[in-house]
Amino acid sequence: LDIRYATENNFMKRRMYDTARAFLQRPAAEAVVRVQKSLRKLGVGLVIFDAYRPWSVTKQFWDETPPSKRSFVADPKAGSKHNRGCAVDLSLYDMKSGREIEMPSTYDEFSKRASPKYTGGTAQQRRWRDLLRSAMEKEGFTVDPGEWWHFDYREWRRYPVMNTPL
Repeated sequence: LDIRYATENNFMKRRMYDTARAFLQRPAAEAVVRVQKSLRKLGVGLVIFDAYRPWSVTKQFWDETPPSKRSFVADPKAGSKHNRGCAVDLSLYDMKSGREIEMPSTYDEFSKRASPKYTGGTAQQRRWRDLLRSAMEKEGFTVDPGEWWHFDYREWRRYPVMNTPL
């Protein structure tokens, strides 16, 4: 786990969570475990940046993000898939070195490089990004159109918006 909102290493530049924990609804969590197992044979693992997020944090993101960048944060009016425990932000790491694998953009980067369809970066960065996407899609997740690291579990509509602190 590398829960960025439990640190200052995030776009808000401050801690948003008191603890570095990741929660998902059980079916989504079990799907992430299956993805991890499938990637292990390739020598890579998952590094999780965020999962369940309290609604109050989503509201802070919205309120403090400039209007020109709000396409990168969820509108709190309807709540987000993170608020339902059905979204996970993650990337890959090399199991031998323990280092995060380089992707076309950094996590939480508010730029066109964050798009899962971005054609820039290196061929190897795009291959890793596409491997992550393929592995997640096989287990019922869909990638967010603006963020290669953000995946929504297919059954998210079944769950309510929550505001339980972490």
